[in-house]
Amino acid sequence: MSENPYHDQRSLEETAQTLGKQAMEAGLIPSFVVHFFPDSWVFYIPNEQSEPLTPEEAYLHLQKLLQQ
Repeated sequence: MSENPYHDQRSLEETAQTLGKQAMEAGLIPSFVVHFFPDSWVFYIPNEQSEPLTPEEAYLHLQKLLQQ
């Protein structure tokens, strides 16, 4: 069983943000926006997805992009 790089909601959000920065640096996405709210963060990948992503969705999507 592999370990997740996060242990709680905050570390999941931070990991997704890190993956977003890596994907931008690699040229896989044009931009990456995070809206910070007291109870959670909302992620947007403009020109790719018009709907906001939850931290979980952003993490999975960006992880998949970086693994390709």
